[in-house]
Amino acid sequence: MSPGDSPHILLGRVRFLIECIECFRHSKPLPEALCFVPKEVCYKICKDSSFSSTSCSSATSTGSSTAGKTIISVWECPSQSLPSKKLLKFNIEAKKGTCIRATGEEYCNTYGLWVKLNKEQLEEHKSGLDVEEGWILVCKHAEGGDRLVPVESQERVQRQGQLFGYDYNPYTRWEQVVDAQCCLHLGSKPRVAQQDDVAVQKLRYVPPTWTFECDEDLVHYFYDHIGKEDEDLGSIKQYVESIDVSSCSEDPNGGAWCMTDGDTDTYWESDGAQGQHWIRLRMKKGTVLKKLILTLDTTDDNYMPKRIAVYGGEGDNLKKLSDVNIDESLIGEVCILEDMTAHLPVIEIRIVECRGEGIDVRIRGIKIKSSRERDLGLNADMFQSPNLVRYPRLEGTDSEVLYRRALVIQRFISLLDGLLPHLVPAWDYTLGTFNHLKHIKQFLLLSKRRSALITQCLKDSETSKPDFMPRLYINRRLAMEHRDNPSLDPSCKHAVFIQVYEGLKPSDKNEKMLDYRWPVSYDQWWECKFISEGIIDQGGGFRDSLADMSEELCPSSAECPVPLPFLTRTSNLGTGEARDRYVPNPSCREFHKYEWIGQLMGAALRGKEFLVLALPGIVWKQLTGEEVSWSKDFPAVDSVLVKQLEAMESMDKETFEFKFGSELTYTTLLSDGGVVELSPGCSSTVVKYEDRKEFIRLVQKARLEESREQIAAMQAGLLKVVPQAVLDLLTWQELEKKVCGDPEITVEALKRLTRYEDLEHSEVRVQYLWEALTNFTNEDRSRFLRFVTGRSRLPAPIYIFPDKQGTETTDALPQSSTCSSTLFLPNYPSAKVCEEKLRYAAYNCVAIDTDMSPWEE
Repeated sequence: MSPGDSPHILLGRVRFLIECIECFRHSKPLPEALCFVPKEVCYKICKDSSFSSTSCSSATSTGSSTAGKTIISVWECPSQSLPSKKLLKFNIEAKKGTCIRATGEEYCNTYGLWVKLNKEQLEEHKSGLDVEEGWILVCKHAEGGDRLVPVESQERVQRQGQLFGYDYNPYTRWEQVVDAQCCLHLGSKPRVAQQDDVAVQKLRYVPPTWTFECDEDLVHYFYDHIGKEDEDLGSIKQYVESIDVSSCSEDPNGGAWCMTDGDTDTYWESDGAQGQHWIRLRMKKGTVLKKLILTLDTTDDNYMPKRIAVYGGEGDNLKKLSDVNIDESLIGEVCILEDMTAHLPVIEIRIVECRGEGIDVRIRGIKIKSSRERDLGLNADMFQSPNLVRYPRLEGTDSEVLYRRALVIQRFISLLDGLLPHLVPAWDYTLGTFNHLKHIKQFLLLSKRRSALITQCLKDSETSKPDFMPRLYINRRLAMEHRDNPSLDPSCKHAVFIQVYEGLKPSDKNEKMLDYRWPVSYDQWWECKFISEGIIDQGGGFRDSLADMSEELCPSSAECPVPLPFLTRTSNLGTGEARDRYVPNPSCREFHKYEWIGQLMGAALRGKEFLVLALPGIVWKQLTGEEVSWSKDFPAVDSVLVKQLEAMESMDKETFEFKFGSELTYTTLLSDGGVVELSPGCSSTVVKYEDRKEFIRLVQKARLEESREQIAAMQAGLLKVVPQAVLDLLTWQELEKKVCGDPEITVEALKRLTRYEDLEHSEVRVQYLWEALTNFTNEDRSRFLRFVTGRSRLPAPIYIFPDKQGTETTDALPQSSTCSSTLFLPNYPSAKVCEEKLRYAAYNCVAIDTDMSPWEE
């Protein structure tokens, strides 16, 4: 039963979710219901007709058949590969229809899925064994073959019927147990099967040194190693020979290809009789479907499917594989078929019924996950020590403990996914939020429903594109002069940021302000006319203005003065990961400008452009509503102060008085150099040794909250463009990446985004280009990217043409057109020359085109 079916179920699960969150936060054992494992599960052999008996017996499989019997091996412990005979305890000869009793404890590793038999269950098959447990292989990942499947034993059903009544059907899954224990029930409370106390305690175990940060690290490790499912569910071309459809609408932009173009704004639309629409996939040889997913859109109304049936087989001999009813509130993607075990040459998707008795259907995308892809499941071998080098908090923990902790986190995410649509606020109520989500933001990385929810929230809050595009006249020469010496213009009126801000103000009271909530396809927010620079802005000038504004707000060089007063440099200059970062200026009171910065950030999140702001995590966390802490977050702002206060807290009285004497008072310096009182009227009061901890607390509070008002204004602007639900569902790292782009620009990433026109990728000049870019630093590649595309972060498309003149000269600089993201590449004689010319152009060719006379304006 889904939470939406019953308010009792929904409220019970929300209460249980909050209880789990508190357990995670305080590193306490999680509730028994989340860790439930039944004491007994019965298994039967499921034959795989496509798997030969010879291969079965030679590979020590789940079961090998001999004269109507199946031999099942019992092992001392689960093995990572073909088990050694030393670990073999004995074989079970299972007759046809025999049930094998085992515990509910499972163990998954690289080799396969195992289940445990306890001593009592082992005695049923062989008495006198001096062992407490044994393990049998349920199924293998790498191969087919017979497998064990859980069933209800007929004898057990009869026994329970006699004891408890014939309607007795106890809950055996952890989800059912959660509902039984936490939800209100009318009538008698559902019965729960007996639990395996040992297995439950294993799942609830929390190591003595375990912290909430360890759980967050485990989530990140799991996320990095299982792969991102949405990325793996790529174009179906790698798995499908051809796609046929029953019919197509007359719209030339609505063909079958729209289902594979990766764009959810396009769709295939049928044109035929009601209930006669189908999509036929002819699969490539050897492809075994693990998931078949359709992308749908609730805004399609009666074009949206209500019921879908999937058939598969060979030729016209197709059998029904699944029958799926589509929830009317569905957001984004729906899985209509999964976990196939054999290759089927033809898969046919039949739209049985549309919503509201609609006649035609719209499908916006098809994705396939094949068994050829890497397994996304959880297995114990992932947690071996060599894999944990980047996670020092996890390194000392036993891999078995990490595996079971990850299992419980996986269950928690499954519970959370079922509740997410009920927890996040709608666009119309964007000020509301489910407060407990902020505690587990990092856990959301593993959510399978989050991405579709974010997409739907953004679409629901979308507005139509403006009737006209603002045209701005920008003088970048004056802006560069101001950047070199900001003291000449204290009002900053010549900065590109201020020129754009003033240029976008409505010219009369009837003109509306830009709301920045346009469709993604509207990728140019204003048109730039750069004074004394010849340009017809088709996107390149606009992107260049954003890059200029980013550079003014957060100069990339520590030697450059900061030309605008809105952000100030942190103390961590030139050292560590947090070097050259900026925080909102505590003394700047121009909150309307901060709000506009927030709106630009929201526009970047919704669209394809970037506003590159070098803000530390403590700022991004406050924008997304995550908790901030002194020890975790403030070192990115002032690591020296953090260490000083740590030393002060632990020093003895003599050292304290020697170091500070009567000089330490109840004041502290803020990021902008201003001094603030820590307590009213105490600016001249000397801090005593006995009061040092209170002084430290006051300093931490003042510094953590120094930019609170400015960040609140930025967040207010962000929420005008982006729903609160989106900020609730994004981690601070994801918000930063969506607003600013990916700071790491690798050669491999550039290659994936590059297309060649009138050139072959194997040509010598192209090879010289990649060799040159390999020798570039990340900053060099960022400059190169801006030179070609107007963007300084990825992703950004690049098109490479031969140079315009077609000359063989070696001293020509490369040319670019940022409007079309095009590089015109000369035929350089060597990679070294190519590197020199590219680097010079990237750092020195600032103006887009200087083919106009400065006096023409």
